[in-house]
Amino acid sequence: MVMFTVTRKETVPFDGQKPGTSGLRKKVSVFKQPNYLHNFVQSTFNALPADKVKGATVVVSGDGRYFSKDAVQIIIKMAAANGVRRVWVGQDSLLSTPAVSAVIRERIGADGSKATGAFILTASHNPGGPHEDFGIKYNMENGGPAPEVITDKIYANTRILKEYFIAEDLPDVDISVIGLSSFSGSEGPFDVDVFDSTTDYVKLMKSIFDFESIQKLLSCPKFTFCYDALHGVAGIYAKRIFVEELGANESSLLNCTPKEDFGGGHPDPNLTYAKELVARMGLGKSSSQNEPPEFGAAADGDADRNMILGKRFFVTPSDSVAIIAANAVEAIPYFASGLKGVARSMPTSAALDVVAKKLNLKFFEVPTGWKFFGNLMDAGLCSICGEESFGTGSDHIREKDGIWAVLAWLSILAFKNKANLKGQKLVTVEDIVLGHWASYGRHYYTRYDYENVDAGAAKELMAHLVNLQSSLPNLNKLIKEIRSDVSEVAQADEFEYKDPVDGSVSKHQGIRYLFVDGSRLVFRLSGTGSEGATIRVYIEQYENDSSKTGRDSQEALAPLVDIAIKLSKMKEFTGRSAPTVIT
Repeated sequence: MVMFTVTRKETVPFDGQKPGTSGLRKKVSVFKQPNYLHNFVQSTFNALPADKVKGATVVVSGDGRYFSKDAVQIIIKMAAANGVRRVWVGQDSLLSTPAVSAVIRERIGADGSKATGAFILTASHNPGGPHEDFGIKYNMENGGPAPEVITDKIYANTRILKEYFIAEDLPDVDISVIGLSSFSGSEGPFDVDVFDSTTDYVKLMKSIFDFESIQKLLSCPKFTFCYDALHGVAGIYAKRIFVEELGANESSLLNCTPKEDFGGGHPDPNLTYAKELVARMGLGKSSSQNEPPEFGAAADGDADRNMILGKRFFVTPSDSVAIIAANAVEAIPYFASGLKGVARSMPTSAALDVVAKKLNLKFFEVPTGWKFFGNLMDAGLCSICGEESFGTGSDHIREKDGIWAVLAWLSILAFKNKANLKGQKLVTVEDIVLGHWASYGRHYYTRYDYENVDAGAAKELMAHLVNLQSSLPNLNKLIKEIRSDVSEVAQADEFEYKDPVDGSVSKHQGIRYLFVDGSRLVFRLSGTGSEGATIRVYIEQYENDSSKTGRDSQEALAPLVDIAIKLSKMKEFTGRSAPTVIT
């Protein structure tokens, strides 16, 4: 057995190692600085309770982006030096973020061990490569992201850290081969277990969905299907689930080979970046020669986000979670006994609110950040949740789950079509959405993203918006001068959330303008970028007159868009005359 020794290394703090809602994200060049990653990892170990480190089992894997393989070896050596008993690594260091959550919650090692947490190596939907982004975050024993009490401790530790511990003489582990590597140190044995990246997740999905009914749908000649992994980690799960388990043709998979640089693309599943899928589904600027598939979907780099498309039809993430919630009990076996409750992030449209009211379900509006949903789920208050940024999930794990959302939609389509798979026409994605609007009304919705804006200018813009809220009469006068054809603002505030489970209060979660007719304008600074700031503007109008639910979304929202841009003085503060992305 290979022996290793623990080395204490002196270090100095780095500025700016504050984890955002999804961990620490920076350029690869930043992470490659001597001791930069080491400092953050040691600060994390120091922030955790001793029993979650000494003698514990920790998962280390991610989306396979550039620098992941180096990072895995560094974390393994530091885990050994900090007294961790064993490290679990997905083969080739690949595990989707939802799969990491599933592994923490479900996997039992050959020796009966269970994981107490995980280092996830991902920058989610951000680009990868030597000159792009890398990220790291820590997930807890429930499978969810570390709560603020832990991330605040991590950050505090990064500011005062003077030393870290590492087993420099521990040899690199071959993470391309499944198997157990055993070592011994001053505190006893240390194992690295490289395991199949898909097995635990696939087992969980098969316990939730009726794979047989989905298989029947996918084998129907009239039903065509397309899934785009954008060269992220979702590709390994797509091949295993859609092709091997459900019998889809491999030609229905796009970009399903994970690449360190995501093939040079931006692994963000939206209408801007998933160009190939969008074109194939008949939503591109140039019309395709071929008939589009009935159903299309895409994932981001770490497979926790999803985009759902029908033939020439885009489903907004806000509508998607509402439609899944409205159909879950009858279409998905896991929910057959009913839903405990539903929740959405504050910027997400109120489509889910209407479903919750009609079905008499508990409903929660939370700040952006999946950990808020996790608290509700751990308390048994929430079954299904979602956010407008292409994240949807349920209480089967404590992360959003892109492939779960695709299987949920396939389950709904299978249920709606179970009697007519041999008939003339299938119930389509568009049919399901239009039927939902007829029952619940439509929330016209769009999001404008202004990416990599000067951070100082972004803060000045947000302060300006807060100042405008001090007088509603003056605010409404200003709005009427911009557009006379919009409703008055009934309430304007900064969203604040008191967690019903632990009583914690989250302040400054977004600036809201709530109009009398149910319209909303929301402005947020996003913490998911690695450089500068991203200003997100959310614009929404509710329409329950069924004769008016078929309008073009941008046309219906044009007056509110005008208000949002002029009220915020977007161009004056940022110099931007147009958003980077419109969703």
